[in-house]
Amino acid sequence: MTVTAAVAPQLMVNPRLEILGGHRLSGELRVSGAKNSALVLMAACLLSTQPLRLRNIPPLTDIAAMGEILGAFGVKVERGADWIELDGAHLTHSTAPYELVNSLRASFFCIGPLLARLGVAKIPLPGGCQIGSRPVIEHVRGLKALGAQVTIDHGVVSAVVPGRGHRLHGGHIHLECPSVGATETLMMAAALADGETVIHNAALEPEVVDLASLLIAMGGKVRGAGTPTITIVGVERLHGADYAVIPDRIEAGTFLLAAAITRSELRVAPLIPDHLGAVLSKLEEAGCSLEADGIGMTIRADRIEALDLRTQPFPGFPTDLQAPFMSLLATASGTSMVVETIFENRLQHVAELQRMGASIRMQGNTAFVEGVARLSGAPVQGTDLRASAAMVLAGLAADGTTSVQGLEFLDRGYADLEGKLNSVGAVIRRVHG
Repeated sequence: MTVTAAVAPQLMVNPRLEILGGHRLSGELRVSGAKNSALVLMAACLLSTQPLRLRNIPPLTDIAAMGEILGAFGVKVERGADWIELDGAHLTHSTAPYELVNSLRASFFCIGPLLARLGVAKIPLPGGCQIGSRPVIEHVRGLKALGAQVTIDHGVVSAVVPGRGHRLHGGHIHLECPSVGATETLMMAAALADGETVIHNAALEPEVVDLASLLIAMGGKVRGAGTPTITIVGVERLHGADYAVIPDRIEAGTFLLAAAITRSELRVAPLIPDHLGAVLSKLEEAGCSLEADGIGMTIRADRIEALDLRTQPFPGFPTDLQAPFMSLLATASGTSMVVETIFENRLQHVAELQRMGASIRMQGNTAFVEGVARLSGAPVQGTDLRASAAMVLAGLAADGTTSVQGLEFLDRGYADLEGKLNSVGAVIRRVHG
C-alpha cells in the first residue's frame, strides 16, 4: 500500500533580483519616457472633451494604476507598446475610489483638472509615503485662491466652485515652498479658469515645463514655466493633442551611475543635459569623463573621488538620485558627505548598504560615507523606489551575488531595469521562487 503525503501549499515568495557583481558594462542604454511627467500629463486629459495621445510612455505599474484611476472617472483608455490614448469626452464621475488613490499619490493631481472641467471634485487624501510626508496644503490653498470652496473631512478632499457656471477664476498664488505637485495641479486648474492666474515661487522642474508645453499644445496660454513665476491665461476650452513625453532624467542619471560604479564606458540616450546639470557636475567632480553628442551622452569612469552633495529642488541635486549616488560614493576614494534636505526618511538605504560592507556614519539627515575598496554581495531590501535602484547599482559593483528584494518599488519607476542592464554586460536575473 502506497501512502501519498499531502503536498503543503508553497509560501508565496516575493520576486527578487539576483545580481552577480564585478562585470564591466559597455554599449548603449536607452532611456524611457519620464514617469513623473507622464503621470501628470495623463491627468491633463480631464481638461478636454477631445482625445489626448501621449507617446514615449514607459511601461510601468504606476502608469497602469493612473490609467485605472482615470478609467474610474469615465475616461476611455487605450494603450499601446509606448503610447496611451485618453478620451475624456464622457466623464461620469468626479470622485476617485479610495483604494485606487491610496495606491498612487500622483492621482491627487486629478483634483485640479476635474475642478476646472466639472466645477466639483472629491479626492481621498493620498496614503502615507515610505520616504516622508508630502502634504497637500499648498494644493488646497491654491485652489481656494482660484475661487473653490475646499473642505477636508474623514480623509477626503471635497472641492466645489460656487456660482453660476461653476468656473474657477484667475488669481495670484504664492506657494510657501516650490512644490512640483502643487504647481502642476494649479497650472491645470488655471488653464480653464476665467482670467489670468499667476503662480509665484513655482517649481522649476523639467516636468513642470513639460506640462506647460502640453497645455500649450492643447490650446492653453502658459508662459514662464521653468521660472519662479508662471502666468496662465484661462481659455474657454482645450482641444486634444498628440504629444511626446520628455526622457526620464532620473533613469538617465541612474544609468550614468551604473557606468560610474562599474568603472565602465557607456552611452546613455536620449538625455537632455540641462535636466541633469547638478548630477553631471557631481559626476565630473567625482572624476568621470562626460561627452554629450546632441542626443545622448557617453560616460567614462575609472577612479572615483569622494565629494559632498546636498539635495535641493531643481536645478539643485535631485533627491531621487541621492540613494543611487550614495552607492557610488561607497566605492569612492576618501570620505563623502551626503545631506538630504527634501524628505525626512530618505536615508533608509544606508543600513542596506552597510550590509554590503559600506562604511557609513549617520548624523541626523547627514551621511558620512567613507569609501571602501570593494562592496560584498548580500541579501538586501529596497525600502522605496530609489533605494531599490541604489541596491541594484551596489550589486553591480559588489563581489559575489547580491539579492535585492523590494521589486514592487523598483517596478514603479524603472521599466525592465534588469533587461536593459543585461544588454550592456550586467549579469542579473529575476527570481520568482
